[in-house]
Formats: sequence, C-alpha cells, structure tokens
Amino acid sequence: MKNVLVTGGSGFIGQALLKNLSSYYHVITLVREKLIDQSSIAIGEFGHNTDFSSVVNNVDIVVHLAARAHIVSHENNSLELFRNTNAVATINLAKSAAASGVKRFVFISSIGVNGVQNNHPFRYFDTPKPVEDYAISKHEAEIGLKKVAEDTGMEVVIIRPPLVYGKNAPGNFGTLLKVANKNLPLPLGAINNRRSFVSIDNLVDIIITCIDHPHAANQTFLVSDGEDISTSNLLKKITLAAGKTPWLLPVPVSLLKFLASLVGKKATVERFSSSLTVDIEHTKKTLNWKPPITLDEGIRRCFK
Repeated sequence: MKNVLVTGGSGFIGQALLKNLSSYYHVITLVREKLIDQSSIAIGEFGHNTDFSSVVNNVDIVVHLAARAHIVSHENNSLELFRNTNAVATINLAKSAAASGVKRFVFISSIGVNGVQNNHPFRYFDTPKPVEDYAISKHEAEIGLKKVAEDTGMEVVIIRPPLVYGKNAPGNFGTLLKVANKNLPLPLGAINNRRSFVSIDNLVDIIITCIDHPHAANQTFLVSDGEDISTSNLLKKITLAAGKTPWLLPVPVSLLKFLASLVGKKATVERFSSSLTVDIEHTKKTLNWKPPITLDEGIRRCFK
C-alpha cells in the first residue's frame, strides 16, 4: 500500500479527500496546528523557514492542499504573505519530497492562474494571466514545481479548480448557502453570465485519479462539473434545494455595480456578474475521466 502525504487535511477539501483515501492508501496528514488523528503531524506555519525533510520520509505521493486563502483582513492580504505560504513553502516541500524519493507531487492550484473572467472558456495551455495576489502566488508555485520536476525527475501534477462548492463550503459559496436558507430577496435576477463550478465530490475524484494515473504525470488539468450556469440560475437551484422559493429581483447589473461602488463593494458585484468558464476536454481525454456527479446532484448534497 502506497504512503500518501496530504497537506491541509483539516481544511474543507482536505477533510473530504481524507474520507475517500484511507481505503486505498496509507495516509499521513500534515497540518499547521490542530491534529486530526494519530496519523497527522503538526508542523506549524507553512513558510520559507519550514523544514519538511522529516515528514516526507518513506512517502510515495504528496497531495498539497495547504494554502493561504480566504483572508479578509487587508493587513494580511499582501502578496509577500501569500507568496511565502503558497509559493516558497510549496517549492521547498517539493524539493524535500524529491530529495526523499517521492514519486509524484499533486498540487491543487487555482483557476485564478488563468484569470478572473473570460468570454471563452479557459484551456489548460492558455498563457497564465493571474490578477489577484492569491493567484499570482499559485502561479509562482506552479513555475517552481515544474523546475523541480525538470531538475529531479519527480512527477508533478497541477490541478486548477474554479470555485469549489459543497456542504460547509467556506468563502462565497458558503455565504450563498446561508442566504438560500434564510430565503432573503436578492437583486441578482438579471445576471446573465456563465460560470463553471466544481463540487467537492468531483474535485476529490479527480485528485484521487491523479495520484496514480500514468497519463497524469507532468500535466496541468482544469476541472469542473462540466456544466456552466449563470449566477442567477445557480441561486435559484440553491434556493430550491434548500426547500425555499427563489426570490430574485431583476435589478440591472449596471445599477448594481453603481450602488455597490458607493459602499466599496463593486469588486464583489463584478465577481458575481462576470463570466468564468473552463474547458475540461483535455482532462477528460487524458485521464479517461468524467465528473461522477452532476451540478444538480452536487447542489442537492449541500443540504443532505
């Protein structure tokens, strides 16, 4: 049985992944502080001074989920802080892994590496255009990992998901779930964009596929549910899944942006109203993979 080291096991994605891995692999979990079980190791903050050499001994595969994200405080949002955790620490972990004989390093990056919006679906070979500090740090990590792969021969797999949703999801989707449960009126009924999402179950499935699949080596994969939807229709589906009646007011997007700019929330409205879709044909063909569950089923599972 292969030994798999998972970083960030206490997070939203990490918890879901660990539930599915233990049947197939011997799993070691690397966390910052809060121990999950007897197989977890606390290493403190991930940064340029972190020594990973002892935790990668006798490890066959590393799945690197840990990252600095969902930071609200402006003080803690500097590029340097994102870079320290998401790029520098990631590259140091990969170097330690390669030196210890790890065969494959699976890195969960972000679709933000491609950009924040588009008119045509992002593809895996598109020139990266990260905008936000988080995505910039993830892109730098990707560059460093590819260099480690070239220098050492350790296989690297990069996965770029869009917004990940599921029960107890953090961030924007978690907020949408709370709003749906309260059934509050929302002025978002006129948004006619297209967005790709990925359910936690589909993301976990692609991660597990990439742990062993021979064709995954040194590839970059975009992943989604394979179904694109407008923000308005997503909110309708979430509200219906919560057992409520959708209450979306058709306020023009231009007016929404103007009103949001008055209270410093224009960027939030732009994120909700812009399009961001991904092309997963390369992922499906290379890995002979398709999303195990549909968007509707993924949303239903948020309320099970």
